[in-house]
Amino acid sequence: MTPDATEPKWSLRLPADCSIAAIRNVYDMIREAFGRQDRLEIDCSNVDKADVTSVQLLLSTAKTGEAQGRPVVLTAFSQTLRNTIRRAGFASDAMIDQHFPQKKDGT
Repeated sequence: MTPDATEPKWSLRLPADCSIAAIRNVYDMIREAFGRQDRLEIDCSNVDKADVTSVQLLLSTAKTGEAQGRPVVLTAFSQTLRNTIRRAGFASDAMIDQHFPQKKDGT
């Protein structure tokens, strides 16, 4: 089922620090936003500090949304986050695209 573009959604902008030191607050933000609407759009453009915990949280959020039929879309990966995802083992853009649902070019 493809989500309707007019369906209500909740947007969330991640903070600059998504490292292990701040991940509990990031988790709480995502959990609260995820509970508000059926669709969640997460803006990753501000992230300038990330580690494997942020990768795990985003992957878990995407997988949970998929399992519950509640779309989660990530937008505007910062270069820092993209580099962290690659260091975590997602070697190519194709792998990143496969595991992290992204909104690109307005879609």
